[in-house]
Amino acid sequence: MSITAAMPTAAERPRRTRTKRVSALPAIKLSKLLPSHIDLRKPLMAVLVCEDCKTWVPITGMQGKVQKLVPHHTGKAGVDAAIHCRSSNRRVDFDMTIAEWRQALTDAVKEASSRQATAVLPKAFSAQTDRTLRARAERTPTGRVADWNAVLPRVAAADKNRRAIPAGDAPTESPAVPLDTLHPQRSAR
Repeated sequence: MSITAAMPTAAERPRRTRTKRVSALPAIKLSKLLPSHIDLRKPLMAVLVCEDCKTWVPITGMQGKVQKLVPHHTGKAGVDAAIHCRSSNRRVDFDMTIAEWRQALTDAVKEASSRQATAVLPKAFSAQTDRTLRARAERTPTGRVADWNAVLPRVAAADKNRRAIPAGDAPTESPAVPLDTLHPQRSAR
Protein backbone atom coordinates (compact mmCIF):
# COMPACT_ATOMS: atom_id res chain seq x y z
CA MET A 1 0.00 0.00 0.00
CA SER A 2 1.49 3.36 -0.97
CA ILE A 3 1.28 6.48 1.13
CA THR A 4 -0.78 9.31 -0.31
CA ALA A 5 -1.38 12.86 0.87
CA ALA A 6 -4.95 11.95 1.82
CA MET A 7 -3.82 9.39 4.43
CA PRO A 8 -3.96 10.61 8.05
CA THR A 9 -0.68 11.13 9.93
CA ALA A 10 -0.01 11.10 13.64
CA ALA A 11 -0.57 14.42 15.33
CA GLU A 12 2.33 16.19 17.07
CA ARG A 13 2.14 15.43 20.76
CA PRO A 14 2.36 18.31 23.20
CA ARG A 15 5.76 18.71 24.84
CA ARG A 16 4.39 18.99 28.33
CA THR A 17 3.43 16.64 31.09
CA ARG A 18 -0.10 15.40 30.61
CA THR A 19 -0.90 15.39 34.32
CA LYS A 20 -1.72 18.54 36.25
CA ARG A 21 -0.63 16.89 39.51
CA VAL A 22 2.18 18.49 41.47
CA SER A 23 4.02 16.92 44.38
CA ALA A 24 3.22 18.22 47.85
CA LEU A 25 6.96 18.44 48.62
CA PRO A 26 8.53 21.91 48.54
CA ALA A 27 9.94 23.07 45.22
CA ILE A 28 13.56 22.22 44.37
CA LYS A 29 15.64 25.39 44.18
CA LEU A 30 18.47 25.15 41.64
CA SER A 31 20.69 27.41 43.76
CA LYS A 32 20.59 24.83 46.60
CA LEU A 33 21.88 21.99 44.36
CA LEU A 34 25.49 21.34 43.39
CA PRO A 35 26.26 22.83 39.97
CA SER A 36 27.50 19.43 38.81
CA HIS A 37 24.04 17.93 39.57
CA ILE A 38 22.33 20.24 37.07
CA ASP A 39 22.60 20.17 33.28
CA LEU A 40 21.29 23.29 31.55
CA ARG A 41 23.43 23.07 28.41
CA LYS A 42 20.27 22.45 26.38
CA PRO A 43 17.66 24.52 28.24
CA LEU A 44 14.63 22.83 26.63
CA MET A 45 15.98 19.42 27.68
CA ALA A 46 17.25 20.33 31.15
CA VAL A 47 17.98 17.53 33.63
CA LEU A 48 19.04 17.35 37.26
CA VAL A 49 19.86 14.75 39.90
CA CYS A 50 16.83 13.81 41.99
CA GLU A 51 17.48 14.51 45.67
CA ASP A 52 15.68 11.35 46.82
CA CYS A 53 16.76 8.59 44.42
CA LYS A 54 20.01 10.18 43.09
CA THR A 55 19.17 9.55 39.40
CA TRP A 56 19.26 12.02 36.51
CA VAL A 57 15.70 13.15 35.79
CA PRO A 58 14.42 15.45 33.00
CA ILE A 59 12.53 18.63 33.81
CA THR A 60 9.25 19.09 31.95
CA GLY A 61 7.26 22.20 31.19
CA MET A 62 10.25 24.32 30.23
CA GLN A 63 8.05 26.41 27.93
CA GLY A 64 5.06 26.33 30.27
CA LYS A 65 4.18 27.99 33.55
CA VAL A 66 5.18 25.17 35.89
CA GLN A 67 8.46 23.28 35.61
CA LYS A 68 8.60 19.96 37.41
CA LEU A 69 10.45 16.65 37.49
CA VAL A 70 9.25 13.87 35.23
CA PRO A 71 7.51 11.00 37.05
CA HIS A 72 10.19 8.36 37.58
CA HIS A 73 11.02 5.18 39.50
CA THR A 74 13.54 4.77 42.29
CA GLY A 75 15.42 1.75 40.89
CA LYS A 76 17.03 0.65 37.65
CA ALA A 77 14.73 -0.23 34.77
CA GLY A 78 14.03 -3.96 34.42
CA VAL A 79 16.04 -4.81 37.55
CA ASP A 80 14.39 -3.31 40.61
CA ALA A 81 10.74 -3.05 41.54
CA ALA A 82 8.81 -0.27 39.78
CA ILE A 83 8.28 2.06 42.74
CA HIS A 84 7.53 5.72 42.01
CA CYS A 85 10.02 8.13 43.52
CA ARG A 86 8.43 10.49 46.01
CA SER A 87 9.98 13.44 44.11
CA SER A 88 8.05 12.61 40.94
CA ASN A 89 6.12 15.68 39.65
CA ARG A 90 8.01 17.90 42.12
CA ARG A 91 8.19 21.57 41.15
CA VAL A 92 11.55 23.06 40.16
CA ASP A 93 12.24 26.69 41.02
CA PHE A 94 14.63 28.34 38.54
CA ASP A 95 16.14 30.87 40.94
CA MET A 96 19.33 31.18 38.87
CA THR A 97 19.98 31.93 35.22
CA ILE A 98 21.89 29.72 32.80
CA ALA A 99 24.82 32.16 32.91
CA GLU A 100 24.91 31.97 36.73
CA TRP A 101 24.82 28.15 36.55
CA ARG A 102 27.74 28.09 34.07
CA GLN A 103 29.76 30.42 36.31
CA ALA A 104 29.04 28.25 39.37
CA LEU A 105 30.04 25.13 37.39
CA THR A 106 33.29 26.78 36.24
CA ASP A 107 34.10 27.82 39.82
CA ALA A 108 33.41 24.30 41.08
CA VAL A 109 35.74 22.80 38.45
CA LYS A 110 38.50 25.27 39.37
CA GLU A 111 38.10 24.47 43.06
CA ALA A 112 38.21 20.71 42.45
CA SER A 113 41.28 20.95 40.23
CA SER A 114 43.11 23.02 42.84
CA ARG A 115 42.62 20.25 45.40
CA GLN A 116 44.47 17.69 43.31
CA ALA A 117 48.23 17.37 43.62
CA THR A 118 50.05 18.67 40.56
CA ALA A 119 53.32 16.81 41.09
CA VAL A 120 54.08 13.29 42.20
CA LEU A 121 56.36 13.42 45.19
CA PRO A 122 59.18 10.85 45.32
CA LYS A 123 59.10 8.25 48.04
CA ALA A 124 61.38 9.04 50.96
CA PHE A 125 64.32 6.63 51.32
CA SER A 126 67.16 6.03 53.76
CA ALA A 127 70.76 7.27 53.62
CA GLN A 128 71.93 3.73 52.76
CA THR A 129 69.62 3.64 49.73
CA ASP A 130 70.91 7.06 48.69
CA ARG A 131 74.53 5.84 48.87
CA THR A 132 73.69 2.71 46.89
CA LEU A 133 71.92 4.67 44.16
CA ARG A 134 74.77 7.20 43.92
CA ALA A 135 77.34 4.38 43.70
CA ARG A 136 75.38 2.73 40.89
CA ALA A 137 75.21 6.00 38.99
CA GLU A 138 78.97 6.52 39.32
CA ARG A 139 79.98 2.99 38.21
CA THR A 140 81.71 2.61 34.86
CA PRO A 141 82.18 -0.52 32.73
CA THR A 142 85.83 -0.84 33.87
CA GLY A 143 84.70 -0.53 37.50
CA ARG A 144 82.18 -3.33 36.97
CA VAL A 145 84.86 -5.60 35.47
CA ALA A 146 87.14 -4.86 38.44
CA ASP A 147 84.30 -5.72 40.86
CA TRP A 148 83.63 -8.98 39.03
CA ASN A 149 87.34 -9.91 39.06
CA ALA A 150 87.42 -9.30 42.82
CA VAL A 151 84.52 -11.72 43.32
CA LEU A 152 85.84 -14.49 41.01
CA PRO A 153 88.09 -16.20 43.63
CA ARG A 154 85.13 -16.61 46.00
CA VAL A 155 82.98 -17.98 43.16
CA ALA A 156 85.70 -20.50 42.24
CA ALA A 157 85.99 -21.61 45.89
CA ALA A 158 82.22 -22.10 46.10
CA ASP A 159 82.27 -24.18 42.89
CA LYS A 160 85.12 -26.32 44.27
CA ASN A 161 83.24 -26.99 47.51
CA ARG A 162 80.12 -27.88 45.56
CA ARG A 163 81.96 -30.48 43.47
CA ALA A 164 83.58 -32.18 46.47
CA ILE A 165 82.15 -35.53 47.57
CA PRO A 166 81.01 -35.41 51.18
CA ALA A 167 82.77 -37.72 53.62
CA GLY A 168 80.73 -40.37 55.39
CA ASP A 169 78.29 -43.12 54.56
CA ALA A 170 76.06 -42.85 51.51
CA PRO A 171 72.32 -43.27 52.02
CA THR A 172 71.26 -46.90 51.58
CA GLU A 173 67.67 -46.44 50.44
CA SER A 174 68.11 -43.85 47.73
CA PRO A 175 69.46 -43.91 44.20
CA ALA A 176 73.09 -43.02 43.69
CA VAL A 177 73.92 -39.38 43.06
CA PRO A 178 75.60 -38.85 39.67
CA LEU A 179 79.08 -37.34 40.00
CA ASP A 180 79.30 -36.23 36.36
CA THR A 181 77.09 -33.54 34.85
CA LEU A 182 74.97 -34.46 31.88
CA HIS A 183 75.40 -31.09 30.22
CA PRO A 184 78.09 -31.31 27.47
CA GLN A 185 79.61 -27.89 28.11
CA ARG A 186 79.96 -28.40 31.86
CA SER A 187 81.46 -31.90 31.58
CA ALA A 188 84.18 -30.56 29.26
CA ARG A 189 85.70 -28.40 32.02
